[in-house]
Formats: sequence, C-alpha cells, structure tokens
Amino acid sequence: MVVLLFVSMVLVAREAAEYVASQKAAGINPNLVVIDAGHGADDGGKVGINGALEKDINLTVALRVKELLDAQGVDVVMTREDDKGFYPGTGDNRKLRDMQKRVELINKERPALTVSIHQNSYTDERVSGAQTFYMTGSKEGKRAAEILQEQMITTLAPEKERQAKENGSYYLLKHVDCPIVIAECGFLSNSKEAELLCDEEYQEKVAWAIHLGILRYLNSSPAQE
Repeated sequence: MVVLLFVSMVLVAREAAEYVASQKAAGINPNLVVIDAGHGADDGGKVGINGALEKDINLTVALRVKELLDAQGVDVVMTREDDKGFYPGTGDNRKLRDMQKRVELINKERPALTVSIHQNSYTDERVSGAQTFYMTGSKEGKRAAEILQEQMITTLAPEKERQAKENGSYYLLKHVDCPIVIAECGFLSNSKEAELLCDEEYQEKVAWAIHLGILRYLNSSPAQE
C-alpha cells in the first residue's frame, strides 16, 4: 500500500512538472495571473436594484484578489487599478477600444490564467447565484471555470448553485489567447444579492473564493482534476 501511494505521488508530481513545462514551451508564464476588473470610468456596467454600480464592486473585489494572490507569491497583472478605462476621453467606439486594449495587454503578458470579474443582472429579480463562463471549446478555460465555480459555491453558499457555462460570444473570451474565465459574482438585479455584493465582509468572501479557485487551478495539472 505504501509503495502504491509513493508511486502515485511520483506520477502526479511528474504530470504536474510536464504540464508546467508544456506551458513554458507555449510561452505561458505558469506563475502569472491577470485580474480584469470589468468596466470602469464612463462604463459603469450593470446598475444594481439598490443603485450600486457594477464597476465599483468589480474593482473592490479585484484589488482584494490581487492582495491575496500577492501574499501567496503569485505574480499578478491588473487591467485597471482605479476608476479608469483604456479608451481615450473622446471619440467613437470607446467601449470597443477599451476591450481591445485589455485583450492586447493580456495576450502580451501570456498569463497562466485570466479572471475577469463582473456582476450579473436579469429581468427576473428572483434569479441569483455566482456564475462562471469559459470560451466554447477551450479545455483549459473549462477546467479553470469549473474549479472557480465549485470554489465560489463552497465559499459563498449561494441559494442557487450554478454550473460553469461555455460561451462563444463574449469579446474577451473570443480574443484572449490564454485560458480565461469570466466570474460573475452575483446578480445585482436580486435584492438580497445586491446588498451582499455591497457589503465589505461579503466582498472579502468573494475575493477569497476567487483567489482560492485560482490557486487550485495553478497548483493542479489537467490529470489531477
């Protein structure tokens, strides 16, 4: 039994080492994560049933995720660290140019994972729960999204337990070359969840869940999940 356990540990370690080596060979930095705080500046994102702006919650959570990952020795690049967008002050298609700049930054950095933090909304106020999305057909994106989804459910214990979903239309998912997950932390259209998402203690829990999910992804190879 001890011999079998030892052999198993050796095989897992070898698989993990091979996975990291394959990432490096592909030009991916296995210890780098990009955290994208969705929206910003003139683009407020969703407006909560309580008047809260999505962009503000996104940034607060994203900055806390960075702090937690920094403490674990993970290299983090932020797409924004204040209430600004990538687009210029004037001109047309500023939203599109903002998204293009984010994609350009992410693809240049070649992170092991990108997590874009958002808040959800729906016409039916009863709808609630955290939700992750990944690019259709992306095996690594799916693996990361499923890990983060599971961790958010475990940590936040939402009333509605959702599953990671594929999506082929979101701009970031379509144009980012590395594994990427969009993490919708909750529904601002739901009264209870909107209040939670504005609560500092709950925001801390959201950030904690996301950072744990990221660490689990970074510290595992596909064979281990």
